[in-house]
Amino acid sequence: MRLTKSLAAVSALILAFVVALLGIGPAHAAGPSYVALGDSYSAGNGAGNYDGASGGCHRSFSAYPYLWKNQHAPSSFADTSCSGAVTTDVTNSQLGPLSSSTGLVSISIGGNDAGFADVMTVCVTGSDTDCVNRVNQAEAYANNVLPGRLNTTYSAIRAKAPNARVVVLGYPRMYKLNTFCIGLSDTKHRKINEAADVIDSVISGRAAAYGFFFGDVRTTFNGHELCSGDDYLHDLALPSWESYHPTALGHSAGYLPVLNAQDGI
Repeated sequence: MRLTKSLAAVSALILAFVVALLGIGPAHAAGPSYVALGDSYSAGNGAGNYDGASGGCHRSFSAYPYLWKNQHAPSSFADTSCSGAVTTDVTNSQLGPLSSSTGLVSISIGGNDAGFADVMTVCVTGSDTDCVNRVNQAEAYANNVLPGRLNTTYSAIRAKAPNARVVVLGYPRMYKLNTFCIGLSDTKHRKINEAADVIDSVISGRAAAYGFFFGDVRTTFNGHELCSGDDYLHDLALPSWESYHPTALGHSAGYLPVLNAQDGI
């Protein structure tokens, strides 16, 4: 009897060692049903590894929604984010996968409503005064018009996914300041960063009003902006639609940790 017990104990120890060696662990329940919404910062413009089936939406398998999906194995996954999307695009064409069983929703939206692409075009091609004036216009829009648009969008998300945890991802500051950098002037760098702060403030305020969780990526992009020498963003690039968007590293090290911190898992 003692020998039998000893052999059983030894067998158990050997089995435990093999399990640890092979990395075999107890089965984990699938993650929550996950739906990714939003604009190019969600779709993954600039991250490469694009899903050809997504066409002009430029969804990337290296963007944070797919990275989160690969980490957490949700019970279901849908990504309807699309390059160039504004708030009305979300409400009109991206909410189809949402339902009462959706457990997690992520979204970045609002930058295109405020004219992000045109701001960068004016600041790259125009004078300091042109850039400052165009950013001022974008900030006025963000403060005065965007809140209502976000209200409509967030209300629609909550109506379609009443039980979901909704994580609203913000936008990074574009430039590291007080460092030598060939290209745009210091005045432009500061004004463009100011615009990011304004829109993030508006977005976080409206997200909080709906009980959503704001993911502030300025923290993870800090020290990795353009001009940092360790950029998580593209400068002017080809194809042009990748310009001023996060790289694959920007998604894996900039956006994904923030979503993980807010996903409630």
